[in-house]
Amino acid sequence: MSEQQLLDDLADRCGIAPDYHDIWGHRHEVSAQTKRAILTAMGLRVATVDDLRRELCVYEEEPWRRPCDPVLVRRVDDRAATWSFRLPIDEAEAHDVRIDWEVRDEAGCLQQKGEIGPGLVPAETRLVDDRRYVRFELPIPPGLAIGYYDLVARGRASSGTVEGTLRLILVPLQCYVPPQLQEGGRTWGLALQLYALRSCRNWGVGDFLDLAGFVNWAAQDLGVGVIGLNPLHALRNEPPYHISPYSPDSRLFLNVLYLAVEEIPELKESVPAQRLLEDGGFRARLEAFRKTDLVEYGQVYAAKREILVLLFAIFQERHLADLGGTQQPKTERGLAFERYVRKEGELLEHFALFQALSEELRSIYPQAGGWQDWPEPYRDPKSATVVSFRATHAASIRFHQYLQWLADEQLRRVAAGAREHGMTVGLYHDLALGSDRSGSDAWAFQDVLALEADSGCPPDAFAPKGQNWGLPPFNPRRLRASGYRMFIALLRKNLAYGGAIRLDHVMGLFRLFWIPRGLPASAGAYVHYPAEDLLGIVALESLRQQALIVGEDLGTVPDSVRERLAVANVLSYRVFYFERREDGGWKAPDVYPKPAMAVATTHDLPTLSGFWVGQDIDTRAKLGFYPEEGSRQRALEERRQDKARMLSALNAQGLLPEGVTEDPASVPHMTADLCLAIHTYLARTPAWIMMASVGDWLGECAQTNVPGTVDSHPNWSRKTSLPMEVLREDPVFHRLAAAVRAIRPANV
Repeated sequence: MSEQQLLDDLADRCGIAPDYHDIWGHRHEVSAQTKRAILTAMGLRVATVDDLRRELCVYEEEPWRRPCDPVLVRRVDDRAATWSFRLPIDEAEAHDVRIDWEVRDEAGCLQQKGEIGPGLVPAETRLVDDRRYVRFELPIPPGLAIGYYDLVARGRASSGTVEGTLRLILVPLQCYVPPQLQEGGRTWGLALQLYALRSCRNWGVGDFLDLAGFVNWAAQDLGVGVIGLNPLHALRNEPPYHISPYSPDSRLFLNVLYLAVEEIPELKESVPAQRLLEDGGFRARLEAFRKTDLVEYGQVYAAKREILVLLFAIFQERHLADLGGTQQPKTERGLAFERYVRKEGELLEHFALFQALSEELRSIYPQAGGWQDWPEPYRDPKSATVVSFRATHAASIRFHQYLQWLADEQLRRVAAGAREHGMTVGLYHDLALGSDRSGSDAWAFQDVLALEADSGCPPDAFAPKGQNWGLPPFNPRRLRASGYRMFIALLRKNLAYGGAIRLDHVMGLFRLFWIPRGLPASAGAYVHYPAEDLLGIVALESLRQQALIVGEDLGTVPDSVRERLAVANVLSYRVFYFERREDGGWKAPDVYPKPAMAVATTHDLPTLSGFWVGQDIDTRAKLGFYPEEGSRQRALEERRQDKARMLSALNAQGLLPEGVTEDPASVPHMTADLCLAIHTYLARTPAWIMMASVGDWLGECAQTNVPGTVDSHPNWSRKTSLPMEVLREDPVFHRLAAAVRAIRPANV
C-alpha cells in the first residue's frame, strides 16, 4: 500500500470521515495534512510510512492481546447479546478450554457466576506475533438489571490460565419521560441566565437564594413547570475570557460565584465575617455591584471570597478536629462535609487540588495562561511533585472542597423546592459541549481528551469561515478504553440537581468536527463517535435519576439522527426562528413534533425585541461582520421579509394583535401583544415543553452572546432590566403567563 493509502486506512479505522458536505451541499475532501494532525492529536505516531504501518498493526493486533474488551454497552432486553474472551492456545487445546466468570455490581457485590466449557467452538482465530489466539463468543448472563457491572473471567487450558475484566453496561432503550408528559400532558417554563438576575439583596450577581425565590414565585403564581438555566459549571470568573458558561474550567463542579453567602450556616458562628458584612466600606462595594448593568465577575468573586475564607476558618475550628495532622469531623455538620467529600471521591480531590495548585502557581508565575505553562512536574496529576503539594497544602485543598459542598447544598435545596411545588420537570440544566483546555477537567483527564485539537463546525451561512469553539474533544478510542468514565461522571453530576438537562450540540454523540490546533476551521474534519454506546449511557443515567434529556440539534442534523434521538426519547430542540418551510415561511404549530422543546430564541440569537428592530444586524455591522454596507442592507431586507412571513404565520392562526397587519411597518417595535402572540403560537404546538425567555418577556433588546466575539462585546454579562422584587408584580409578565397557562395548564 502507498503512504496515502496507509494514511487513509488508519484515518478510516479511527473514525475520521474522508469528506463532508457543507450547508450548501458542496463536498469537501479532507486533506492528508488534516488527517495526520487529527491522528497525532489522538496520540498516534504517523510521521512516516513505518509509523503508519506500526499503528495499523497495533490497531489490528492489540485487541487480541486483551482477554476482554474494555467495555461492552448493550440493551438490557437484548437476549442475543454476547461478550468475547480471547486467549493464546494451540489448536489442540481449543476443545478443552474452560471459562469461569463472575459478575459484580457497582458496590462490588457478587450477582452471578458460572463456568462454560469444555467443548466451546471458537468464533474466530488470529495469528499475532507467531502465537495463535482464539476468540470465544459467550452469552451475557441473563436476568441482570440495567446498570454497571464488572465481569471477571478466567480462561483455563492445559497451557495455563488467562484472566480479564470486562466493564459491562446494560442500558434501557429510552430515556426517562415524566408520567404527566407520557400521558399526553404538556408543560411550559421560563429560561433565565442566573448571573443576570437582579435583586435588592444579592451581591451584583444572581445567586442560589435568588433562584429559590424565582422558583417559588414562578411555580406558585405563574404555574410554571420548568425553570431553564444557563450552565452552572465552575468558571474562573475572570472577564473577558473566563466567564462564558459554555467554556468552563470544569463541567463536573459548580460555579461558587452563585453561593448565597447569607445562607451559609457558618455566618452565624463567625464574628469576623459578620463584622466585615457590617462594615460601611464593604456594604458600599456591594451596593455598587448591584447598581451596575453588567456583572462585575472578578470584583464580586473577590468580595465573596473574603467572607468565604472567614467562614471556612470557623468551620474548621468548630466542626473539624485536628488529629495527628489530619482533620476529622467532630459535629454533625462536620460529618456531613466528610460524607460529601467521600462520596465525590477522586473527582472532587482532583478539582480542589487543581484550584489550590492554580492559586499557588499563579502567584509565582503570573504570566502562566494555564496548566500547560506550569513547570513540567505540576502538569501531571500523578507526579511525585503534585503528590507532595497535596500533602503540604491540605487546608487549601479542603477550602475548595468546602466551597463545592456549600454550592451542592444550596442548589440541591432549590431543586428540592421545585419538586415540593409539584413542578412537572423542575430545574432544567445545560451541559456544555466541552471545557477549557486550561481548566481542571483537561488537567485531570488528559488521557481521554484530544488536547491538540479543537471542536467547532465547518463554514456555513452564519459563519462563512467556520467556527472554532476552542474546546478539546473527547478522544473516542481512549474514552471507550476508559469505560466511558468521564462521560458517565459528567452525566451523573449534571443530572443530580434537577429534572431535565440540555445536551449542547447533541450531534457530538454521533460525530464532532475536529480542527487541528493551528489550522483554520475550514481545514477540519468530522470524527465519528460510538453513538449507540453513548446514547445508551445517556438513557441509563436519565432513567436512574428520572431526568428528561433535551438534545440541542440545531444546524445540519441528518434526519436519521433526529429519528434515532426520538426513539430514545431525547427531546428535539426546536427554535421558532428556524422552524421554516422550504419557501421560507414559518411552519404551523401542529407540525412540531411531540418529543420536543419549543423555544422562541436562544442565548446565541437575538431576542425577539432585538430581532424585530434589527439590533443584532447593527451590532454585527459595528463589529465588522459585514464586509461592506451592501451586505448589511441585504441582511436588513431579508429581516423585513422574515418579519412579514412571521406576521403571516401568526395571522393564519388568528393571533395578530389588534391594529397589526402582515406588513411589518404596522408594528415597528416588538410589543407585549406581539410577544404574547408568538408565545401563544409556540404554546399551541404539540411539543411536550415550551420555554419562554425572561429577557423576551421583559422586552430586552440586547443579545446575551454574540458568537465570534470575546472582548469586543459584553457577552454573558448583562443583567435583567428589572430586579426580581419588581418583576414579581409586572402586569405584562402575569398576562403572558396567563395566556400560556390557558393552553398549557399548570404542571400538567
